[in-house]
Amino acid sequence: MKLFNAALLVSALVLTGCASTTNDPSLPPAGAVGSAPGQAAPVYPGGSLTPITSGTTGSRNVLTLAPPTDMWDRIRRGFKMPDLQNDLVTDREQWYASRPDYIQRMTERSNKYIFHIVEELERRNMPTELALLPYIESAFNPQAVSSARAAGMWQFMPATGSDFDLKQNIFRDDRRDVLASTRAALDYLQKLYGMFGDWQLALAAYNWGEGSVSRAIAKNQRAGLPTTYSDLNMPAETRLYVPKLQAVKNIVADPQRYGVDLPVIANHPYFQSVDLTRDLDVELAAKLADVRIEDFRALNPAAHKPVLLAAGTPQILLPWDNAAVFRRNFEAYTQGQYASWTAWTVPGTMTVADAAQRSGMSENDLRAINAIPPRMLIKAGSTLIVPRGARVQEDVDALVADTGHLSFQPEIVTRRTVVKAGRNDSVSSIARRFRVSPANVAEWNDVKANHAFPRGLDVVVYLPVRAAAAASRANASTGSPRGVGAKAPPSKRVAATRASASARSAAPVRSTAAAKSQVVRQPRGGAATKQKR
Repeated sequence: MKLFNAALLVSALVLTGCASTTNDPSLPPAGAVGSAPGQAAPVYPGGSLTPITSGTTGSRNVLTLAPPTDMWDRIRRGFKMPDLQNDLVTDREQWYASRPDYIQRMTERSNKYIFHIVEELERRNMPTELALLPYIESAFNPQAVSSARAAGMWQFMPATGSDFDLKQNIFRDDRRDVLASTRAALDYLQKLYGMFGDWQLALAAYNWGEGSVSRAIAKNQRAGLPTTYSDLNMPAETRLYVPKLQAVKNIVADPQRYGVDLPVIANHPYFQSVDLTRDLDVELAAKLADVRIEDFRALNPAAHKPVLLAAGTPQILLPWDNAAVFRRNFEAYTQGQYASWTAWTVPGTMTVADAAQRSGMSENDLRAINAIPPRMLIKAGSTLIVPRGARVQEDVDALVADTGHLSFQPEIVTRRTVVKAGRNDSVSSIARRFRVSPANVAEWNDVKANHAFPRGLDVVVYLPVRAAAAASRANASTGSPRGVGAKAPPSKRVAATRASASARSAAPVRSTAAAKSQVVRQPRGGAATKQKR
């Protein structure tokens, strides 16, 4: 009998702990943060626990313990933002509902990311409607890039991304990274909500900019007008921004009403993080994880080179069940290098052809893998992705992985030009007249830097095409026997093909065709030094 009474008391205490009431002033009100719409919030009574009597059971509600059936159910339970109701919302509802294929593609794409986003929103006690925002921003495409250069699921502009610690270099763009961009987007939204105290205004600022929204609010205040989202004067895109989100929210809340069939998204993490301890080729990483390369890139969209640098990408994302496969295969891998690519910092300004020759690649391959535009020189200090030799054991260091950049300067087409030396002309005076380096004038003419030219002597200079044409006209007016492209004496031809070791990284390597036409390319404002192949 005592055992029965004890069990009865324990059951009563448990029921008391799970119950909530609306007439006990010592308890939190129903509907507190964390409860689903229309449900009572879990409460934790203070003071001593007492059994529930038959007279008090009618005033108490028992919180449901059933977990969300899927992610859509979980998102619905976390709706907290006030609804917007106007004609623009109705218009967007009809727009989405009339495009079931678009909704299907968009929602299926979100399957990989939405669990993580909802987890982060709940951890921060933010409205779960915000998990639907990437549908509006990018249709949940982490590779999306707008005409204004906003990138990623959350569409960060370069400057805003930098403000929220999203790295952007030649190896990775964290605006596309699933974890980093989500963290930054929620940080930004929380900041905007703190500024305006209203989620609709915060969303307007996310789209239009906090300064623009602040100015619009101040303008209405000066005019004695309301300052809600619907009352502000804003661009058409921002005017439609919250109605789009509201329309998607309404469809998720009641898909049957709109004739929409939402794909099932399990209430379970899609991916998990795996530490990256070595530089690793993207294709090899996908192979070790036993996933398609497309699926690997979808989870690791920030990496836009064929190699992952461990110093800059300390972890990768893999489908939940493939993470263990990757770890096992990575440890057992003995078939060669983990990475067949590395980073090379260019020691001096050089042509693409010269850089390709030094790195052991074709010019076309070097251009393709490093996205080098035509008619550009690679500036000193730039970082290039190049093949990693079999004897290279060291991975790329953290400084290069974090700060690697690629800079260019335009090539200038120059032409071999022969001019007449005037009275008292020297290497220095010729260099000043044509705005070139004295060292180059001396080298082109196989003389010393302090050499003085006899009057009327032919002097070789390499000038931009327009300047060469002007010099040619000047020669013609003075009766010069040689002009642009004329052959120099043998000694001058030898001098014109020599290049000092110090100038090899600064001047372009001339092709055979360029040598025949006497046209070379050189950096703007740099030395026009010819070199041997």
